[in-house]
Amino acid sequence: MKHRYLKNVATLNLLVEKCVGCERCTEVCPHGVFGIADKRAKLKDRDSCMECGACAMNCPVNAISVEASVGCAAAIIRGWFTGSEPSCDCSGSGDCC
Repeated sequence: MKHRYLKNVATLNLLVEKCVGCERCTEVCPHGVFGIADKRAKLKDRDSCMECGACAMNCPVNAISVEASVGCAAAIIRGWFTGSEPSCDCSGSGDCC
């Protein structure tokens, strides 16, 4: 996947036992972090999570939690509000966010 962030720091958590298999997380995640296996969500690539919160906001059973407003999504939103360039300091490669 093109978008990679710091390894093992995403605040994303999935309680598989609560999942009802609606697949909303797979539909709304911009980086394809989720997949479906055995009729339940699974984390395919947790380190690609940009912590936007779309998955958690769309989960009907609150099986997903993420601390939105941290990470690259927050940097982009701050940039919109302040009129500055987003800076999430992913690596300086230009592929960030």
